[in-house]
Amino acid sequence: MPLVEITYAPHVPETTLRELGAVLTHLVSPAVECPEEPYDGDLRPGDVELRFRPLGPLGPLDRGGLDVVIEVRSKWFESRAADRQDRVDRLHESLRAGTALRDFGVCLTLPVAAWSQGE
Repeated sequence: MPLVEITYAPHVPETTLRELGAVLTHLVSPAVECPEEPYDGDLRPGDVELRFRPLGPLGPLDRGGLDVVIEVRSKWFESRAADRQDRVDRLHESLRAGTALRDFGVCLTLPVAAWSQGE
């Protein structure tokens, strides 16, 4: 279950952020797919969580050089970790091709973690 935090500069249009939110879950899921957590294309609640955070107003000391930074955190599995750079590069390219974003970065972290969710 990936957790995705999107930090964006104040000048990024809301329409761009909505577009990003609409495609991001279906781009992140295949990017972190692995035998332990396969992606079947049928996302259910809790499969991918997106959190949008403005840069600046809530953190007046925030600094950044990119319009958008996307941080993807997904549970560590050896099969994911083995090719994480390829995974994040493909995700970045998919986002560039599928959205209006141009000045952005993507970070993929794979912490040792556990997840539990009610029905």
